[in-house]
Amino acid sequence: MPETRSKPIRIGRPLTRASMLMTVATAVLLGQAAPREARHNSLLDLSAEIRSLSARVAPAVVRISVSGYGALDQPKGHPVSLFGRQETIGSGVIVDPDGYIVTNAHVISGAVNIQVAFSGDASPPGDASPKDNPAGDAEVQSARAKVVGVDTESDIAVLKIERKGLTALQFLNSDLVRQGDLVLALGAPMGLANSMSLGVVSSPARSLGEVNPKVYVQTDASINPGNSGGALVGMNGLLVGLNTFILSQSGGNEGLGFAIPANTVRDVYAQLRKNGEVKRGELGIFVQNVTPVMAQGLHLARDRGVVLADVEPDSPAEAAGLQKGDLVIRLDGQAIASASQLESRVFRHHAGDAVELAILRGKEELTVPLTVRERVNVGGILARLAHPERNLISRLGVLCVQIDKEIAAMLPGTRQSYGLVVAAKSPEGQAQFLDLQPGDIIVAANTLPVAFISTLQSMLDDMEPGDPLVLQIDREGRFQYLAFELDR
Repeated sequence: MPETRSKPIRIGRPLTRASMLMTVATAVLLGQAAPREARHNSLLDLSAEIRSLSARVAPAVVRISVSGYGALDQPKGHPVSLFGRQETIGSGVIVDPDGYIVTNAHVISGAVNIQVAFSGDASPPGDASPKDNPAGDAEVQSARAKVVGVDTESDIAVLKIERKGLTALQFLNSDLVRQGDLVLALGAPMGLANSMSLGVVSSPARSLGEVNPKVYVQTDASINPGNSGGALVGMNGLLVGLNTFILSQSGGNEGLGFAIPANTVRDVYAQLRKNGEVKRGELGIFVQNVTPVMAQGLHLARDRGVVLADVEPDSPAEAAGLQKGDLVIRLDGQAIASASQLESRVFRHHAGDAVELAILRGKEELTVPLTVRERVNVGGILARLAHPERNLISRLGVLCVQIDKEIAAMLPGTRQSYGLVVAAKSPEGQAQFLDLQPGDIIVAANTLPVAFISTLQSMLDDMEPGDPLVLQIDREGRFQYLAFELDR
């Protein structure tokens, strides 16, 4: 089949009979009187509308196949991190007809090769008759993708394939999503491409607590492994969110699926596409959700809301006079109900932006102006530096990161301004049998200072099996030697 040339889904394209159909469907479910023929025809019409919507949006959802390196399963309590070659499958969403795709960062983690499989149009948009396309499948095309940018904090990545004229989804304003909204979840669960399930929004802004304070769209639409990075789509054909994970005791769908809200996806996508990284704002505060016990013990004026647990020295918050124990009420006039909501809104600002924080100190309400500063993205720095192919020292079987000024600043107590930080060990390499631990810093090999991975690689290439190798390592600020003979 020729290359897909269909147009992107337009914003605001409604289902023309949706309101009437849902009213009739509700009446049927509640047992209200309606002519049998009318009920029958209305349900068929509803089914046709959903089928038509699925046919329009499905070409914008792709299957992503990744080969690369990743963490391996290992016995509980195993003392070291092991990594090796892996093959994984996930999903992605085309958000620009010129081949830009958003997916989850964890889908492409450790990727060496990324293949995107997408469907050509089997029939014109809106025409999905069973005789033309009984299985809902279309001709599958594939293309190799390159990584435009990765943001591990939001778990979002942007890919690019060399195709044009693709079907693309546009973003919904996810602040408008409400509980009970009908949604479609599309992706490749268990590797089964072009799969669709129907459900409702269980919660439009679900936070899972202090362990994971981010806000997600919760849905009961069936989501399973392989759906990660796929689309959660509203009845208007717009992207509600990016399917990301499930809560499950069995490993399969239990009706608890979570998607990154479209507003977050759109913001991160725009920054990754433009800059290759995400720059976030911060105020220099650490906030927590107030509990009744906390309010009672700290004598807070309210037993709900958000409290400042810490104010960093030399931060915008300290300069503005904020104090530990202050209750946050509003940011720029908008009410703040949770710590994750405040963090999300501050993250969207850039360095130099002016904001106003309304706080409650005791019984006095104050309005405090602050200037946002840029937050250092430690995880992003490490992600950019730790590339599996470039950073793998294959003869030893270790994955290392070169120390530079940014990395050195994150390693308190480091005695050298150079070296190679051990990130993980491969089960196939000699390092699995050596007392070399993640976090160790290799500073020298046989008296030769090691500042670059290429230096150690070159030295090992010139050595024979049985040759002695002595690594000088820095472990928690103490130098020690590790001596052994190369086994291959």
